Amino acid sequence: MQQKKTVTKLNSQYVDKYDAYMERQKRKKQRLIRRLLLCAIIVTIAAGSMAVYHFGQRALHAEKAEEYKLLQEELANLEKEEEKYKEEIELLNDEEYILEIARTKYFLSKEGELIFKTPDDGSSY
Repeated sequence: MQQKKTVTKLNSQYVDKYDAYMERQKRKKQRLIRRLLLCAIIVTIAAGSMAVYHFGQRALHAEKAEEYKLLQEELANLEKEEEKYKEEIELLNDEEYILEIARTKYFLSKEGELIFKTPDDGSSY
């Protein structure tokens, strides 16, 4: 069986002020929760954006590092080739070297000299 409520609410100025105070506290708490939720959403979006940007930059850095490595290797090869060409230029400035090339490659001879080409003769130039 149900019991009837025999307690009645007092309608006094104190009770009205207390009810208004409790209502303000309730609204205050709701605003606080909304503000905190909004701040949490903003922080989450900012952190997510920074994470996406960071991982994009890491991928770009890895790509650039690989490209840099390949360019360094190419540079080293080109420097070796440049050295080889400089040595060849120095040799080509030497008259005796040019005469040696002419004798071996084009079979030019000195006066009175006979040149015989043998099948197993491998020229170095």
